[in-house]
Amino acid sequence: MRISLHFDSHSEARLRELQVQTPSVFKLLYDTEDCGCNGVPAIQIIRQPLDTDLPIDAAPFTFVVDQQQASLFDAQMQLEANLPLPSFKLSSPSGLFSSNVRLQDLR
Repeated sequence: MRISLHFDSHSEARLRELQVQTPSVFKLLYDTEDCGCNGVPAIQIIRQPLDTDLPIDAAPFTFVVDQQQASLFDAQMQLEANLPLPSFKLSSPSGLFSSNVRLQDLR
């Protein structure tokens, strides 16, 4: 399954600001660290993808997802900025994944 990620204008502007500093890749994942649950959707900013990462259709950005986590997401996804908060809302036609998706800069 190929994942396609679309952005609203606010999320696109916010991601562009982060990429201006240093060339980077955005990684969509279910973060299970210290959450006490099965994981929460998150976005990591990394320098380069791993060999196990799969590309996501997310123009104009470079997004990847780990091949073992790709099945946790839907084929069509939407990322919207939560203004004025520093988080995003991740949804698909079948429902809401999270209204509090955080960015973690690992560059």
